[in-house]
Amino acid sequence: MSQFAILIYEDPTYYETMPPEGWAQVVDAHNTFTSQVAERGGTLTGGGALAPVTTATTIKGGSAMTNGPFIQSKEALLGYYVVDARDLDHALEIAKLCPATGGGVEVRPIVDPTVNNPF
Repeated sequence: MSQFAILIYEDPTYYETMPPEGWAQVVDAHNTFTSQVAERGGTLTGGGALAPVTTATTIKGGSAMTNGPFIQSKEALLGYYVVDARDLDHALEIAKLCPATGGGVEVRPIVDPTVNNPF
């Protein structure tokens, strides 16, 4: 098994005006997703939702700090999962189930820097 990050990119404004029942549906969809990972033979090893991009602080060059996200874009990284999957195709099969109604997901292998240089 290899580890993959499923990065959830969505438009934050999608959630800003969402009624409480809409948020409950989002939570239910993510709970369903976590069940489906095991059903597909994968294992979730971590994950979480991130606070709004307005809470971000960016550090560049080791010391220059600014309020806000690293880049300004319509879609932002709002959450992630880490999954053990057989290979990239298996990780993609799992990622297609991940709820991201306000955007989409990105899948990236997690590398072991003691074994190889990913660049």
